[in-house]
Amino acid sequence: MSNSAGLRAEAAKLISEVVHHGKSLSDNLSQVQAAMEREADRRLLGALVYGSLRWYSRMDGLLSSFLGRPVPRKQQVLNSLMVCGLYEQHYLSTPDHAVVSETVTAARMLGHPRAAGMVNAILRRSQREGAKVLLELDQQPALRHAHPSWLLERIRQDWPACWEDILSANNLQAPFWLRVNLQQGSRADYAGILETECGRSATLPAAFPAALVLDQGMDVERLPGFDSGRVSVQDGAAQLAGSCLEPRAGERVLDACAAPGNKTAHLFEMAGGTLDLLALDHSSERLERLRKNLLRTGYRAQVLEADASAPDSWWDGRPFDKILLDAPCSATGVIRRHPDIKWLRRGDDIPVLAGLQAKMIRALWPLLARGGRLVYTTCSVLREENERVVSDFLACNDDVEELNLPVLQDVASRMQYGYQILPGDSAADGFYYVALIKR
Repeated sequence: MSNSAGLRAEAAKLISEVVHHGKSLSDNLSQVQAAMEREADRRLLGALVYGSLRWYSRMDGLLSSFLGRPVPRKQQVLNSLMVCGLYEQHYLSTPDHAVVSETVTAARMLGHPRAAGMVNAILRRSQREGAKVLLELDQQPALRHAHPSWLLERIRQDWPACWEDILSANNLQAPFWLRVNLQQGSRADYAGILETECGRSATLPAAFPAALVLDQGMDVERLPGFDSGRVSVQDGAAQLAGSCLEPRAGERVLDACAAPGNKTAHLFEMAGGTLDLLALDHSSERLERLRKNLLRTGYRAQVLEADASAPDSWWDGRPFDKILLDAPCSATGVIRRHPDIKWLRRGDDIPVLAGLQAKMIRALWPLLARGGRLVYTTCSVLREENERVVSDFLACNDDVEELNLPVLQDVASRMQYGYQILPGDSAADGFYYVALIKR
């Protein structure tokens, strides 16, 4: 697919799958982009889908103010198409006439020719009145920040001094972070290779020892040395998991909830490639991605499909020197990378996730050797999943103490327990870290 209207039709279908059917974006978008020959088409589709999902509720509010009645349920893809068109009008530099023309044609391509007149009228009215109507709608914080009300209130409750900064950061496009395998050369050397071979410039953030941040994104397959494990795509905050765990050559390490394997490979890189590492995950599909990452980077680990919260079914009785628990969470710290999280998460998910996180940390603690270290981390900004889980665990165990993590002092806020990186801090994603030592 290379025509402009067809791209918008495809974008509307992808958006509708998220908003109206609760489907995750990443896999569906990747499949559609993989069938496209032109990089420009892949980029435009990604920009339309990601941008529309970031600002969907704000644009949907604008659309609702123009519609006499809601779009019928069987035609919900039209709602997503018009939201996409409104997003393009108000956030991208596409000429208005092109937005109207291509979006109207996309409606016909989606099998709704009778709706073409309505789509045309909505977009033309938005040209005339959209800016004024948005000013009125923005009096409602949930529309102004384009977040579901329940999530906005949770963030405002947890972070009263900076909640709007968090929401604003969530709506920005995330930088393109790389992790350089320092076993294969310095990041300065790799930055030079990127400049020479790809025409891309990169910064070397001081607080992230293996990280590069590119001036603009690029196809992963074009990264020099990607296939040989010289470089991986990973946000700076996620890279700090290895720094907090400090794996040493020869140690026995458990990477619980390990898929898709970026952190697993990084642990090997930090330990010089020699770890007795068990990579665990409950999802066979995600473990396949982990195996591919290990194959690409050249490291060997024991990979096991199992439930980290039920070690009786898989643990061989040998204690681990280090445990990394990257726990399942709401992912509210990575919304800027995954705007579909706004639509896939619900408020009642949070206590369920917190219960699972508490169950996992309790289950894994007996597997840790005396003097060993467990790092608990989430990509959440909600205290119920972070500090409260750790606080409750500490209150119930007398053989545990928290370890200070100087590596985080320049990038994270010190909490009562652990450290919180908020979205956008040091240009990184939102992550929580705490390191616990077994006395």
